[in-house]
Amino acid sequence: MVKKHNWILPVIIFSQFAGTSLWFASNAVLGDLQRQWGLGDASLSQMTSSVQFGFIVGTLLFAFFTIADRYSPRVVYFACSLLGALTNLGLYLIAEGLSSLLIFRFMTGFFLAGVYPVGMKIAAGWYRRELGLALGWLVGALVVGTAFPHLIKSLNRSLPWETVIFTISIISAAGGCLMLLLVPDGPYLVRGTKFNRRALAIIFRSRDLRSASFGYFGHMWELYTVWAFIPLVLDKYAEMTHQPLNVSWWSFSVIAAGCLGCIVGGLVSKRVGSCAVAFSQLLSSGICCLLMPLMFHAPPAVFLSFLIFWGVVVVGDSPQFSALTAQTAPRDLVGSALTIVTSIGFFITIISIQFISFLIGGLDIQLVFLFLVPGPVLGLIYLWPLFRDLQKRHL
Repeated sequence: MVKKHNWILPVIIFSQFAGTSLWFASNAVLGDLQRQWGLGDASLSQMTSSVQFGFIVGTLLFAFFTIADRYSPRVVYFACSLLGALTNLGLYLIAEGLSSLLIFRFMTGFFLAGVYPVGMKIAAGWYRRELGLALGWLVGALVVGTAFPHLIKSLNRSLPWETVIFTISIISAAGGCLMLLLVPDGPYLVRGTKFNRRALAIIFRSRDLRSASFGYFGHMWELYTVWAFIPLVLDKYAEMTHQPLNVSWWSFSVIAAGCLGCIVGGLVSKRVGSCAVAFSQLLSSGICCLLMPLMFHAPPAVFLSFLIFWGVVVVGDSPQFSALTAQTAPRDLVGSALTIVTSIGFFITIISIQFISFLIGGLDIQLVFLFLVPGPVLGLIYLWPLFRDLQKRHL
């Protein structure tokens, strides 16, 4: 029997939260940057896509060179948390316009590849039977971390943007230090095999893996686009209804609500399976896309409650899709399959974010979210065969 110290999981969860707070740090202060640097409306999509692209490149390179296998994952996590904090701080110390902003955001995304996936690997080194629940907590921590910069900004709407950036960098570095000092390598830590490009062909040959992967792709078409444009949605609603809204606070609340979807989804999956949870949450999220135009005409209580619900279901299926990919991939290709599927999924977010940004330039924001509907629809279509087969086996 493996002895686990009581602080292991809480430290991993906090460190994951701290590190991933870098993800949307600049989004929370974009209004300030636009005023100070004269950035246009397109800067939101360009900046968010730069982080995503950096994460894709980092994930592929980390996997190809087996970085987290060559070195202790907690050392990799510490180094990437520190470097991510420094590149985030570069917005304050060095950046002075859109070009430098995009470069620093790309670099931050690159180092996030050593935070999010490596944090999962550290958890897998400590938990075997309880790994599903542990990963639910970790993805929940990622969600709250992503939303956290909006919370800092909401506490004082006149807070200088430099203070927000500096605070997030300190928190990220602290999380990396705690991971290094308090979480030794776990007893279940295994060295993975080298990255295998054959996994790309396997995704399209294996029906079950294809079903799980393309379901995930449909989910990713929607997820980060919703997160990126939530502040804009709240601004538009406040303008239309003449309601005073603390946009930063509600942006935090909507995104952070996804933590509940991840944790509860993980608990429910133990009873009904990951596929059923992923299918139901993706379906619910797709319905939210359809209802969005009507919600702009709803009372504030209904509108905000709707957004909170959407925040819960838009990401609650994410850990379940990861579980499905791992379960349906060939055992010798699990790591490579997860890397490729994740990278494709994040590439899809770039296309989606840029596409919606383009539509907002010429179409009322009330209607643009209808163009997210094809993601959940196609995801559900591809996920259906796996869902149906697993339900039959369950019965």
